Amino acid sequence: MAVSALTENLKNGGVGRDIPQNPLTREVSRSITHQRSSFSYSTSPEAARHRPSFHESGSPFLIRTMTGAAPKKLQPFREQDIKILLLENVNKTGQDVLREQGYQVEALKSSLPEDQLIEKIKDVHVLGIRSKTKLNSRVLAAAKNLIVVGCFCIGTNQVDLKYAADHGICVFNSPFSNSRSVAELIIAEIICLARQLGDRSNEMHQGIWNKVSAKCWEVRGKTLGIVGYGHIGSQLSVLTESMGMRVIYYDVVNLMSMGTAHQVSSLDELLKGADFVTCHVPELPETKNMISTKEFEQMKQGSYLINASRGSVVDIPALIEAMKSGKIAGAALDVYPSEPAGNGDYFTNDLNSWAEDLRRLKNIILTPHIGGSTEEAQSAIGVEVAESLVRYVNEGVTIGAVNMPEVTLRSLTMDEPDHARVIFIHQNVPGVLGRVNKVLSDHNVDKQMSDSRGDMAYMMADISNVKQAEIDTLYRDLEGLKERIITRILY
Repeated sequence: MAVSALTENLKNGGVGRDIPQNPLTREVSRSITHQRSSFSYSTSPEAARHRPSFHESGSPFLIRTMTGAAPKKLQPFREQDIKILLLENVNKTGQDVLREQGYQVEALKSSLPEDQLIEKIKDVHVLGIRSKTKLNSRVLAAAKNLIVVGCFCIGTNQVDLKYAADHGICVFNSPFSNSRSVAELIIAEIICLARQLGDRSNEMHQGIWNKVSAKCWEVRGKTLGIVGYGHIGSQLSVLTESMGMRVIYYDVVNLMSMGTAHQVSSLDELLKGADFVTCHVPELPETKNMISTKEFEQMKQGSYLINASRGSVVDIPALIEAMKSGKIAGAALDVYPSEPAGNGDYFTNDLNSWAEDLRRLKNIILTPHIGGSTEEAQSAIGVEVAESLVRYVNEGVTIGAVNMPEVTLRSLTMDEPDHARVIFIHQNVPGVLGRVNKVLSDHNVDKQMSDSRGDMAYMMADISNVKQAEIDTLYRDLEGLKERIITRILY
C-alpha cells in the first residue's frame, strides 16, 4: 500500500525543523569485550510467547533462513553496563524483552518534567517513551550516552527526529500494532453517537428515565467518510462495510480501496457526502485545523465527527459552535491540542480554554487518548519496539527506524569467531567512505552496506581475522575522522 502524507502511519511524525548541523561532541559508553551475550536476534528471545511475525510488525526484510552454523552472539557493551530508562508505563512485555538481555532497566509509570528528564537521562544508553514525553534538542543534548530511542506508540512527533539523526541517535516506533484497537473504538463510537447512548447512560446514572427514538439511527445504510486511508482507516473501512455502511475515503495519494469503498477526489467531496466523518491523519502543518468552521459548514446537517488521530486536526472551538447550532449532531474526541502529563482532574479550562464548554455539550463522547489502550495493543507494541531496540543495540540493524536509513547485514555465525561488526554513523559528505575503507584496508571486509538520509549516513561492515588490540586501533582511527558522528564496534 502506498504511503500517504495524510495517513497516520507516516514514520517521520511531521518533524522537519531547521537544526544546527555541527555534531554534538559527546562520549558514548562503549566497552569492547571478548565476552559473548546470550542473545542472537536471529531467534526470538522468548519463543514460547506469541509474537507478531516480522511481516505483521512491518519488518519483512528481517526474515532469515537459519542454515549452517549457529549465529554469533554479539554484544556492544558489557551487558550489565547498558542502562535503559522506560517512561510512561511501558507494557511489561517490552520490559521483559529488554531485561532478558541482562540490561539495567528502570521503568517509571509516568513522564517526567523536562528538567527532571534531563537529569535522569545523562547516563542512559536506551530511552523508551510513549506520547507524553517530549524529546527536544535541549533534552537530547543532555543525553551524552544515548544511542537509541524507542517510541512505544505510533507517533514520533514528540521527538526532534532531525536533531536525533544529526547526533547519531536512532529512533524506532510501532506504526501498526494498535491499528485494530483504534478501529474498534471508532466503530463503538459510531454506534454510540447514532443512538445517543452516552446521553441516555448519563441520564440513567442521574435517575432519569428518558426513552426516546427521535434522531436515533441505525448505522446500516449510512455513509462513513474516512480522512486518511492508512492502516487504521483501511481496517475501519472493512469492518464498517460488514455492518452495512457505505464507505468513502479521502487521501492525498491514490490508494487501493478495500471491499467496495470508494476514494473521492477532495476533502470537500467527502464532507458533503458522509453521515459520519472520522479522521486518521498525522500531525503536520497541512493537517492543523483541517476540520474547522468552513469544513463544518460543508458537512451534512445532523452529521457526526470523530477524531482519534491528533489533537491539532480539529478546531475544537469551531466544533463547539457547530454542535450548538445543530449542524453537527454528535462528536467523539480521543485527542486534544493539550493533554495532561498524568491521570487526574486536569481536563479543565486551565489546560484548554474551551474544555468546560466542550464538556457541557450533548451527545459528545470524550475519552482520554485511549485509542490504542488495550491489553492486546500495548503487549504487541511492547514486544515490537523492545525487539527493535535489542536488534539495534546488539547488531546495529536499523530496519524500521524512522530517522535513519534502513541498513542490515546477515548475522555473523560461530564459524566467524574472529569477526567484528563496524558501525560508522557520519556526515553525508563526499569522500567519507574512502577514508573509512582506508582505515579498514588492513582487514578483509566480508560484507558492507551503506545508505544515507539527508545530512547523515549509516555504514555497517563485517571484517574478519580481527584481534582485540586491532579493534582498539580501528576504533580510535574511526573516531579520529572529522565526519564521524558515532562509532560502534560489535565483537
